[in-house]
Amino acid sequence: MVTFRDARPEDLPEIVALLTDDPLGKAREGGDLAPYAAAFAAITANPMHQLIVGTDAQGRVIATCQLTILHGLSRSGMVRALVEAVRVAPDHRSAGVGAALMAEAEARARTAGAGLVQLTTDKTRSRAHAFYDRLGYEASHLGYKKLLD
Repeated sequence: MVTFRDARPEDLPEIVALLTDDPLGKAREGGDLAPYAAAFAAITANPMHQLIVGTDAQGRVIATCQLTILHGLSRSGMVRALVEAVRVAPDHRSAGVGAALMAEAEARARTAGAGLVQLTTDKTRSRAHAFYDRLGYEASHLGYKKLLD
């Protein structure tokens, strides 16, 4: 059983732990919570962002993602939703928690008027690709990223 809600400041250590719990995360996430706290404050201050957590029966954060609502001109001005940083605790993977998390994000996106949900996932995350395929997502675009100095 998983319960979804908006993240609270006290969830931050558990969220960061989820972000660091894979080879890619270990390489790019840090132990200092200060920059995460600043980002959390900015995310929660902007009504176009939602930081979602899923908790288990004991209240432990076992899943998270960020949902951002984007307004654009393409597709006749269609509102889009961007899902990022999808993570599920290792001991809850392959148990439907990730699918439930994505269903929650999609429901929130619909409520915000979005007609499309988009996301990116690292090319090396083959299990994630299969997961999104099962949920009906289509690998329709090639994404690019560039770190800014």
